Amino acid sequence: MKLGINLGYWGAGMDSDNLAVAQEADRLGYSVCWAAEAYGSDGPTVLSWVAAQTERIDVGSAIFQIPARTPAMTAMTAATLDSLSGGRFRLGLGVSGPQVSEGWYGVKFDKPLSRTREYVEIVRKAMARERLSYQGEHWTLPLPGGPGKPIKLTVHPEREHIPLYIAAIGPKNLEQTGEIADGALLIFPSAAHLEDTALRHLRAGREKAGLTLDGFDVCPTLPLAVGDDVAALADVFRPYTALYVGGMGSRKQNFYNQLAQRMGYEKQAAEIQDKYLAGDKDGAAAAVPQELIDSTCLLGPVARIADGMRAYAEAGVTTLTLAPAGFTLQERVAGLRAGVEALELAGLA
Repeated sequence: MKLGINLGYWGAGMDSDNLAVAQEADRLGYSVCWAAEAYGSDGPTVLSWVAAQTERIDVGSAIFQIPARTPAMTAMTAATLDSLSGGRFRLGLGVSGPQVSEGWYGVKFDKPLSRTREYVEIVRKAMARERLSYQGEHWTLPLPGGPGKPIKLTVHPEREHIPLYIAAIGPKNLEQTGEIADGALLIFPSAAHLEDTALRHLRAGREKAGLTLDGFDVCPTLPLAVGDDVAALADVFRPYTALYVGGMGSRKQNFYNQLAQRMGYEKQAAEIQDKYLAGDKDGAAAAVPQELIDSTCLLGPVARIADGMRAYAEAGVTTLTLAPAGFTLQERVAGLRAGVEALELAGLA
């Protein structure tokens, strides 16, 4: 099992340290450094900045938002980043959510599965430097009746095949991801529930494509905090968990809330959402069960973290992306080093 690092969003208050974190991860042998975007920092700028000042570590988008760019522009960006980084780019895609898609980008959040499938098909054609012609429900290239003509990408990516990941949570999205992508970006993964909540759906998609999970990158992101007091460490992540389970998306369309329910926390997920949407964020955080946090994070002494890593590897994770907690560069770097130590202790390095 390989390790990754997730820098999150640029502009979250730790920007001056993010590059140093990426460089230390590069030095320690981490496999990939991911960066996110929502409605603040954009992914490509951050990734180009990191790629220019690292040597071996891959840089990946987790995620580029599908409503933010046309498929052709995403292919251009991916090819450019792969070329400039010397073949170190990984393309992660996701539909975002209805509030961001419609409120920020002005793109209707409908038919996300068919939209994702068409988007991936167009991106792959463009990155393969085929003349771009496509007839679909959501995109038609070139536009009919006008001066447009099929055009071929002029930039040559470093590699013939740029790895393509999809951020997936729901069963149908996971199945489609297994069918059309090279990897899945997961959030709030529990090793104990990974087969039921993710892997069986990914496997079904791979079978549709005549493939197995061999070579498919199962890549969850887990917060990490090192220390002896597991309960206190879990409290650090209560606001984070409450935000996603309670406040991300709408009452009717919160993918993270639905995931918590599928993990057996139906009553608690409803309570967290009720309190969060009513403006009681502290109450929502207090309602998050410690076992939910503990099962979706890596908490405790290095030996306990090693046990958790071993459980994820046995469950089928191939790249474990860490998000070390810390308000200082020293704390985050210590988390990176603890991750490597735990991986070695678990016998997974």
